[in-house]
Amino acid sequence: MIHKDDPWFKKFGDDTLKGMMKSGEIQKIYDKWFVQPIPPKNTRVGLPATEATKAAWANPNDKPVEEYLKK
Repeated sequence: MIHKDDPWFKKFGDDTLKGMMKSGEIQKIYDKWFVQPIPPKNTRVGLPATEATKAAWANPNDKPVEEYLKK
């Protein structure tokens, strides 16, 4: 969440996330926390990225999650 009247911070966040999506870094971070064992107890969440998540990474936008539920 960000303050709605802070366009500079929104652009900063958008640009950072878009860069991570384009480089593939977002997938690595996601896998680290949701697929791979998490130290120190090697707990596994076991939640691989869905095709919808991967599609959102491929086409970043400002749509709320509710827009994706309308399909």
